Amino acid sequence: MRRRLVVVFLVPLVGVLLVLGGAYAWSAARSIQQEHIAELLGDVAYFVTSARQALRSGSPDLVTNEAERYFQLYGTQVLVVDRSGSPWAYGGDEPTVLDEATSAQIQLALSGRRGELPEPVLPWALTDSVMVEPVLDNGDAIGAVVITASVDVAREAILEQWALLLGGAILATSVGVFVVFRLANWVLGPVRRVDAAMEAIERGDVEARIADETGPPELRSMILIFNRMAQQIERVMARQQEFALNASHELRNPLSALLVRVEYLSTGLDAEWDRDIEETREEGRRMIRILDTLLNLARSSQRGDAVDVVDVAAIIRGRVEAWAQVASQSALTLDIDGDAVVWSMTDRTILESAFDAVLDNAVKFSPSGTRVLVSVHGPAQGCEIVVRDQGPGVDTDELAHLTDRFWRSPRNRSTPGSGLGLAIAADLLHAIGGSLRVESPDEGGLAVHLRLASGGVSWRTP
Repeated sequence: MRRRLVVVFLVPLVGVLLVLGGAYAWSAARSIQQEHIAELLGDVAYFVTSARQALRSGSPDLVTNEAERYFQLYGTQVLVVDRSGSPWAYGGDEPTVLDEATSAQIQLALSGRRGELPEPVLPWALTDSVMVEPVLDNGDAIGAVVITASVDVAREAILEQWALLLGGAILATSVGVFVVFRLANWVLGPVRRVDAAMEAIERGDVEARIADETGPPELRSMILIFNRMAQQIERVMARQQEFALNASHELRNPLSALLVRVEYLSTGLDAEWDRDIEETREEGRRMIRILDTLLNLARSSQRGDAVDVVDVAAIIRGRVEAWAQVASQSALTLDIDGDAVVWSMTDRTILESAFDAVLDNAVKFSPSGTRVLVSVHGPAQGCEIVVRDQGPGVDTDELAHLTDRFWRSPRNRSTPGSGLGLAIAADLLHAIGGSLRVESPDEGGLAVHLRLASGGVSWRTP
């Protein structure tokens, strides 16, 4: 954004300097050339008077001496031609053959008319100035004065003016760049502070605020609105944390009482109920772990604090066994393959919850008599769990919506559910640095990939 602001401010400034500087440079060049021509006109007028007297008296020395001295002082050649157009007197180098343009001007002057004045041109296009003036006596042309002056002095004066102009333009541009950068920093300062505060809030620092309110009035107003918004977010999150704390405490007591009752009831049951009782105990302990996770979330405002090295393959096998009875009610078969042991540093409870949400979705939409395949692999880039079902699947253009909250495919609207399963699983995995990806295989159904964070410890044992 800073670059765009600098361009927006600097381009018009440079454009104005170019237009004004170009106009001034051309005006200065014209002024110097006109001054040069005016000086030559004055010198021509002086030599016309001397040449008239010399031509009348027939003595070229009257004008030759002055022409020689003029050439020594200024390096400008003076030539006087007689009525026939032949050189009659001169100062400086001996006149050579005149070019066609000069000869034409001499003929024009001998006819009693003044030649055209030189037009202003660019310095690099300047050539020696040639000016021809008729010498009149009682209205008749008796000769002509030809002055050939070097334009080096005029060219140097123009280039000097242009150099000064260029230096001034560079100085003005430098000052403009400095002012534009300071202005951009002044304008963008509040935006940077807002960005820093937003990054702090994203990292979990909900108390981040913007204390410095310098900058344009519109951006100061934005800072005030941002601070109010941050305060509102902090209040909402505090209420959510209080609710989670209260709900966790309120649920923990009846859950503990339920587990005590299960233990009491188990003393009166036969040995054939031992497996069901143990599964009930495990589900109860798992619910306690979920409540502990809720408490940790409410206290720290961060997910994934209970990170530990766990055997992902063992966890997934346990969850598949827990879901086997539910799957059997729908005549489904749950199979698991992959690596025997996959160690990874992650949050066990969040992993179980995300996997349960995905497996629940697969069991819910799989037809009776089909198979749900769960595979666990520990590649070098991170542990991956794949849940593959043989359900109706979705169209390719609907895959991106499967992790949207409350979204359901039109073909499955009659199936009970809220459309939150995969969305919750994706959020849980994101909280521990993982990701969820859904594919639609050519054979039908869905393949949901749960990938744990590759930055943690992850290795496998065949």
